[in-house]
Amino acid sequence: QVQFVESGGGLVQPGGSLRLSCAASGFTLDYDAIGWFRQAPGKEREGVSCIGFSDGSATYADSVKGRFTISRDNDKNTVYLQMNNLKPEDTAVYYCATDRFSSSCPLTMRYLKVWGQGTLVTVSS
Repeated sequence: QVQFVESGGGLVQPGGSLRLSCAASGFTLDYDAIGWFRQAPGKEREGVSCIGFSDGSATYADSVKGRFTISRDNDKNTVYLQMNNLKPEDTAVYYCATDRFSSSCPLTMRYLKVWGQGTLVTVSS
């Protein structure tokens, strides 16, 4: 089965840090651009960050620039999202996804074919 498995979420205080992991299962990430997305309660899912394969370039939503860093380890078939200086508005379920044909960012949400089950990040004091 082709899917992602996210991990690393949890409860953290404002200003804290978390590192999310996104492990591919059933396929290899070598040529895929991978995106992180999030969905807060009562809100639509939104793009957070994306990392390409062809040039390794990364994109970020304005709301997380300077605080989040995306990276990938193709040997481990895993993509990471380092989240620093977390804010209450970062509270959401975080998902990784890919469309299986793009090697560069950005990714278009409606074309995404492979998703994970998500990992919950709660930022609260």
